Amino acid sequence: MSDIEKSFEEALSDLEKIVEELENGELTLEQSLERFQKGIELSKYCNKRLDEVERKISILIENEEGKLVEEVLKDA
Repeated sequence: MSDIEKSFEEALSDLEKIVEELENGELTLEQSLERFQKGIELSKYCNKRLDEVERKISILIENEEGKLVEEVLKDA
């Protein structure tokens, strides 16, 4: 990743482009290795961001009185 982190959407888009390039089969072995390494880096970044967001998710649930209450999603 660069010094300035990309958004999740930008990183995912870059990862999808890398997958397309690798599936295309027109890269040299060295280019394929570089793209693969970048893809692993982007994949780890996306997973990290998803984990961070998952920890922040709150769910609104209905209690016995029919009122909506906020429940923080706990780690599984």
